[in-house]
Amino acid sequence: MPHEDRIKELLGRMTTREKLGQLQQLSWAWDTGPGASAGTAQAETAAREGLLGSVLNVFGAASGNALQRIAVEESRLGIPLVFGLDVIHGYWTTFPIPLAQAAAFDPAVAEADGATSAREARSNGVHWTFSPMIDVTREPRWGRIAESFGEDPYLTARYAAAKICGYEGHDLGSPDRIAACAKHFAAYGGAEGGRDYNTVDVSEQRLRNTYLPPFQAAADAGVATFMASFNTVSGVPAHGNAHLLTGILKQQWDFGGVVVSDWAGVHELLVHGYAADAADAGRLALTSGVDMEMVSTSLAEHGEELLSAGHITQQRLDDAVARVLRLKFRLGLFDRPYVDEGAAVAAPTASARSAAREAAARCMVLLKNDAAALPLDLKASTIAVIGPFADSGDLLGAWVLPDAQRRFPSGTVVEALQAAAPQARIRHARGVEAEGDARDGIAEAVAAARAADAVVVVVGEPPALSGEAATRSGLGLPGAQEELIAAVAATGKPFTVVLVAGRPLTIGGWLDSAAAVVMAWHPGIEAGRAIADVLTGAVNPGGKLPVTFPRSAGQVPVYYNRENTGRPYDPAQPDVKYVSKYVDLADGPQFPFGHGLSYTTFATGEPQLSRDRIAASALRAGATVDVTVAVRNTGSRAGDEVVQLYVHDLVASIVQPVRRLRGFHRITLARGESTVVRFTLAAADLGFWTNDPTGEFVVEPGAVDVYAGTSSSAEGRSRLMIT
Repeated sequence: MPHEDRIKELLGRMTTREKLGQLQQLSWAWDTGPGASAGTAQAETAAREGLLGSVLNVFGAASGNALQRIAVEESRLGIPLVFGLDVIHGYWTTFPIPLAQAAAFDPAVAEADGATSAREARSNGVHWTFSPMIDVTREPRWGRIAESFGEDPYLTARYAAAKICGYEGHDLGSPDRIAACAKHFAAYGGAEGGRDYNTVDVSEQRLRNTYLPPFQAAADAGVATFMASFNTVSGVPAHGNAHLLTGILKQQWDFGGVVVSDWAGVHELLVHGYAADAADAGRLALTSGVDMEMVSTSLAEHGEELLSAGHITQQRLDDAVARVLRLKFRLGLFDRPYVDEGAAVAAPTASARSAAREAAARCMVLLKNDAAALPLDLKASTIAVIGPFADSGDLLGAWVLPDAQRRFPSGTVVEALQAAAPQARIRHARGVEAEGDARDGIAEAVAAARAADAVVVVVGEPPALSGEAATRSGLGLPGAQEELIAAVAATGKPFTVVLVAGRPLTIGGWLDSAAAVVMAWHPGIEAGRAIADVLTGAVNPGGKLPVTFPRSAGQVPVYYNRENTGRPYDPAQPDVKYVSKYVDLADGPQFPFGHGLSYTTFATGEPQLSRDRIAASALRAGATVDVTVAVRNTGSRAGDEVVQLYVHDLVASIVQPVRRLRGFHRITLARGESTVVRFTLAAADLGFWTNDPTGEFVVEPGAVDVYAGTSSSAEGRSRLMIT
């Protein structure tokens, strides 16, 4: 491998303290002026002494260069620092939240975000992003669902590879690329009750079939780093979980990059009750597979004594240091430790904004459209735009850099609709606030609705209610927003609801009263214009739900790829008592995974298999089955459809999900146009992992139903026999 001789030479010159220093990551203060936090001085001192490997939250090219000069020009060995930052869905140019990106069912959206983010971030001195978050989750109460790609392992795996490609490209040393980080390893999305940082108890087969596929896809895509998760996994904290970090990641998957802890995650081994003290926490983390400690200092403070006592080995220490140095060489930091401050991207470019606008519209999902209520009639003389988010510039989503949020807020729906329909009078009334009990403005909103030819109500949850540490016990609209909708509905005027949110919401209480509903998510910097593009028909929506919408929070978890029970609910016999159902709630979700409408219509044929029988041994040897699906645009305008392929193994040694997504294609068809969509099924699509802790993947003989259609409720079916 390149650079290995230089890494070996450096290791030979380093003291034990300097080696431990390479495994230490400290946090910088956003504000480095007078009164800045002690973390800044701590980082500078450690860098000068050669006892620091990385810093996170350094902001701006000048700040990064100043700190880098201390490390390179004043420390004994001159080893450069690697700077990390949470660039989640944009640096200056904020793209839609990751959950929204998944709704596009087009991984190119995530790749475009990654490439734009990398270009802006690297020019400002950032080398490493703590993204993508590829935790599969079935828990909409969990605030970090906004940062995920939803509930499906296959969809998430495809997006993981695309986002990593966008960030890293083919050369990490390129001035427009940054190292990606696959997080959180592993099963963080399964936290009990949706409470952040909470316990996860999971079987080996559920771990490998549900939570690990996106991470394996990330490793296969060449991701530079992994991050351990905060949670326990079946009783063992991930930061001390050798089965995960070493057995699976480093040995079975042959991952050669860096495993970084999450913020103080090594120290939290004490709080979990897994480590006796800080020294024990450092021992457990390093020996389990953590290579770099974020913020807490267990290894830096206790590593020498642990090594002397034989509690950690020189071989493992050197391996961790070599991984960190290898990342720095791959990033080109030894040759080019500084960035050109004059070339730093200081604002979103026109092309970046255009990409963000296109992405945002591509991610929106038309949930309902009775009597073709949308697109809006642009000949309307008066359009009422109502609701707390109609004039909001806070539609960027969670995990936005503070400077980006301050300098580049999202455009508003009111402004964008006025620009799209300049001849119309736009009447705006907030009605209610996003949160709180005040109802004083509802009368004004009702008056605006009564006087209008078209009514749009923009409601949802603010970005502050999603993201990390933003678990909700309920999933309804906050504050008095549902009362606002009820008041508008009482006017008798048809109206459209635009939902902005970072998670699925329960909307059953008012769904029937709305003529149309658009799920816009938190769309990013071009939110207003993108929403207007969809409402006016400039863009025909084609997004699909990457996560199930429940009828009630009490129904959670509800997800499409569930296992059957011995007593499943049968909609043909709704009065049968002793089956798996709620006695006070209709069965099934409000909207299923994969659901999404268009301003046109499509007809999808049954899946056609290239063969209806195949030997399991042939599949294991690399044979495949081709599947074709005919699709025709039967409506009056061009539009996008997402053709989805699902499988169901009818009888298996481990009960299989009733559906598993194994392919999707987003296509554009003109009015009356037809095409044939092609998929390929291989062993990876037709087999599954067992409960063997060493990892056993099997393809078993038996019948497999293959479904194709436009949601997880697809009815088109063919049967494949595996012999």
